[in-house]
Amino acid sequence: MAYQQPYGGGPPPPNQYGAPPPGQQPPYGQQPQYGQQPQYGAPPPGQPQYGQQPQYGQQPQYGAPQQPPYGQQPQYGAPQGQQPPYGQQPPYGQQPQYGQQPAYGAPPQQPYGAPPQGQQPPYGAPPQQQYGAPQQPYGAPAAPYGQPAYGQQSYGPPDLPSTGYVVPPPPIQWDGTPDARTLRKAMKGFGTDEKTLIHVLVSKDALQVDVLRAAYKKEHGRDLIADIASECGGNLEEVLLAIVRGPLAQDCHVLRTGMAGPGTDEEALNDVLLGRSNADIAAIKNLYTKTYRRNLEADLKSELSMKTERHFLMVVAGTRAESSAPVVPQQVEQDVLEIYKATEGKTGTDELLVCQIMSSRNDAQIGAIAGLYEQKYRRSLETVIKSEFSGHMSRALLHQLRTGTDRALRDALLLEDSMAGIGTKDRLLLNRAVRAHWDKGHLQRVKAAYRARFHKDLGAAIRSETSGDFERALLGVIGE
Repeated sequence: MAYQQPYGGGPPPPNQYGAPPPGQQPPYGQQPQYGQQPQYGAPPPGQPQYGQQPQYGQQPQYGAPQQPPYGQQPQYGAPQGQQPPYGQQPPYGQQPQYGQQPAYGAPPQQPYGAPPQGQQPPYGAPPQQQYGAPQQPYGAPAAPYGQPAYGQQSYGPPDLPSTGYVVPPPPIQWDGTPDARTLRKAMKGFGTDEKTLIHVLVSKDALQVDVLRAAYKKEHGRDLIADIASECGGNLEEVLLAIVRGPLAQDCHVLRTGMAGPGTDEEALNDVLLGRSNADIAAIKNLYTKTYRRNLEADLKSELSMKTERHFLMVVAGTRAESSAPVVPQQVEQDVLEIYKATEGKTGTDELLVCQIMSSRNDAQIGAIAGLYEQKYRRSLETVIKSEFSGHMSRALLHQLRTGTDRALRDALLLEDSMAGIGTKDRLLLNRAVRAHWDKGHLQRVKAAYRARFHKDLGAAIRSETSGDFERALLGVIGE
């Protein structure tokens, strides 16, 4: 059977569909047949027609506008290569549908949330997040109190836990067996050699005490903490146990003791929880729950109230900026303005706004905020906090502020506060001395800051406030 002929009969033309009759030039941009000259002004061979998309693997002609999507025709009578009529393009700034070209003359698409090309971000806006950082959902509410500002947690790696805050502790090349035998000998039999206990224990760092406890258990089948508690008493027992527990377990012990029974030791809460890294806060919460079968947030809610409760819940949320987060001048200026408007710049005080800033910024950012505030308003931020806040919240905010401005001076002031006035707050003094003892470099800076501020040595102040084995233990803790 013969193939059906097209209308009008006769064989099909030798050229492809739509080709011109022999002797005529092909349409602009179309390749001529073999042996035929291209039309004057036609693009070189291999180039697509003006306004036409190149074939797969070909480069488009420089400066050629884009062709409308496949299957969509331009307006009747419009020149070839022109965009479809107005209304067929997506609104400016929106992504076109798959296969659809953006509006003619529109700037290239920017990443979501980025300012237009060539335009700076709004004053005070946080910096753009790094690639791969989580994006804020469109229309999501502002971060609640205690949560970091959007874009603030996208810088660098998170801080590592402090020494002694990793469970289980990393192994070290140190044998605790000789010291374990010395300790057992000092407590075995009639009487206790307190001087030997002090001499052996005050020289140990945060990792060595873990090895020493394990060696004591392995060598004698006994618990070192239980033996010290049974052989010693009073403040000496508290100092030695604070060392043997190690920094993490001691922090949890201080928290539980400070919230057990009637009343709350607010200073203990400040010392343990404020100014800590997110990693240390997480370690404290985990061990607290494991040791006491209690939830730290629930215990804080039961012991604190109102805005102070919300302040500490911000702290233990562990959403503070990591130390790797840079100090952004625009953000610092915005924070300074917000603190001023929440304190001196209005009638009354917006306590929670100040708490949120102080609990979510890292030490370098807080230091920059304090410096700019004093430069801009001719008044120190510490003076503002003392005049605008009172009680536990005032002391807590001062602790956070001093952590960012001068940690060594902060601890020197805390040590002096535990000895100032009538009587000595022995529990606060020993906890603060042992906490500084875990970081030898920091301890030396604390002693220097104490001498510069109070014009006397820390050791001399301890000698004037304590006596006996308690005095010898504290002097050993501070390296004297």
